[in-house]
Amino acid sequence: MKVILLQDVKGTGKKGDICEVSDGYARNMLFKKNLAKEATSVEINSLKIKKDAEEFHRREEEKRLTALAKELNGKTVTCQAFAGANGKIFGAITNAEISASLEKMGYQIDKKKIVIQDPIKSVGTYTVDIRLITGIPCKVKVVVEGTSKK
Repeated sequence: MKVILLQDVKGTGKKGDICEVSDGYARNMLFKKNLAKEATSVEINSLKIKKDAEEFHRREEEKRLTALAKELNGKTVTCQAFAGANGKIFGAITNAEISASLEKMGYQIDKKKIVIQDPIKSVGTYTVDIRLITGIPCKVKVVVEGTSKK
């Protein structure tokens, strides 16, 4: 009997797979525990349409992220921080602060996508990687300006 798996089943297959299993296993195990449904022609066609739609949306998201990475590459972001007379800042510039500065520029970038190699603890210019999509490099210059406490 052909079935479409609704969840991962150890030894049988992954969610969304079409598998050939024995009738007893399908009726007594998979159907009772709602792990699978019978693979009728309508269900198979519906599954194919759903997979095609998911693939289309994944490609569109990949195109959008690639365009965003190309647009962001080489941009300069300015961050303000309290600094002492010697140029050392109090604390460090974090991913969240860089993300907030990018948001002010009109880019919604998750702080988890920003990779800082070494902690930014002094005034100056630094290069930071943004990993929006694998294989597409995106580097942003971060200019840290110091302000004095009053």
